[in-house]
Amino acid sequence: MKIYANALALSILLALLVACGDESSSSVSPEPRQCEEQSDDCDNVSSSSEKISKNSSSSQKSADKGKSSSSEKNAKESSSSATNKNSSSSVDGDKSSSSVKKEDSSSSAVKASSSSVTPKSSSSEEVKQTSSSDVASSSSVKSSSSVSPKSSSSEKENPWGTDAEWNPFNCNAFGGCLEFTDSRDNRTYKYLKFEGKNSSIYAMVENLNVGDMVRGYKDQQDDSKIERYCYDNDTLNCHYYGGLYQWAEMMQLPSECNAKSCADLIKPNHQGICPNGWRLMTATDFEFIVKSNGNTHGVEGTRSTFGFGGYNTTGFSLVGAGYNWNHSFDELGKSTYWHYPQEGTLGELSSFVGCQGSTTTTICEQSTLKTHGFSVRCVMVE
Repeated sequence: MKIYANALALSILLALLVACGDESSSSVSPEPRQCEEQSDDCDNVSSSSEKISKNSSSSQKSADKGKSSSSEKNAKESSSSATNKNSSSSVDGDKSSSSVKKEDSSSSAVKASSSSVTPKSSSSEEVKQTSSSDVASSSSVKSSSSVSPKSSSSEKENPWGTDAEWNPFNCNAFGGCLEFTDSRDNRTYKYLKFEGKNSSIYAMVENLNVGDMVRGYKDQQDDSKIERYCYDNDTLNCHYYGGLYQWAEMMQLPSECNAKSCADLIKPNHQGICPNGWRLMTATDFEFIVKSNGNTHGVEGTRSTFGFGGYNTTGFSLVGAGYNWNHSFDELGKSTYWHYPQEGTLGELSSFVGCQGSTTTTICEQSTLKTHGFSVRCVMVE
């Protein structure tokens, strides 16, 4: 009876131990699922599950070899399950790290594509190409006319580089130049009195520079405003040499007048784009200036000594402003043309013009297309 009671107690104890083993086994299973979802906690969860498995395994050994081996088997399976899942999560961790590497490589691919470099180029080549593109962009900034005189695209043609060094005039010979400020843009122009035997005129000794710049390949056809060309599409050239204008623009007539006759719209003392109180210079005006102020050098007396092969004894100070001929710039520093306010002899598409080169010795007059871009001089209305 006593033995039976002991056996009964032992059976109850074994049953309790088996029940505990089942609970510990069931408590392990949720952890690996959580581990799959949150890989950062995988190591901690798997180690704790191993401890639980070992505890349950040792309890089962002390109770009964048969049942404990069965429990141990279950524990090992749960442990191996946890280990497998843990290793699986570590694989996932590797995958996630590899995916980070792929992301890095994809970002480098973006850099390569953005720099428009071929895939074969190395990173050092990419840096060189990037720096070269930076140099190119900086050179484009240097060629901009809005930076400074010396960084302009016209640097070679303007060796003086500053207003103080730009001195094509001969004002001192005439007691100083007079000055006039154009109220349209507050630009100040120098002008002189040109005296002949019986009469005199006042004329500007620099080219007109007014209006919005348009690219040289375009026509000046916006009749709502004054448009100008600047040599090489560089406003610095306009600053020094003045603007270049098609005939209809200079005349302030509809742009269609470049393609047809508008002789009936030409007025005496035609103002055109000159400021109020001023008019466009005529062929008669230029012939008068050549003979004015005691000049004995002919047309050479109208050209500046400042790089344009003249004596400038009249003070008229012509400079080699170049021109826009058939929408192409040419002859900066070598020649200058200007439209007169009259049509030419080559039909309704032509205008009458004056011209000078650095070695010209006679008055140059001819008919050319109205669409050429030339300089403008203004004479004061009296």
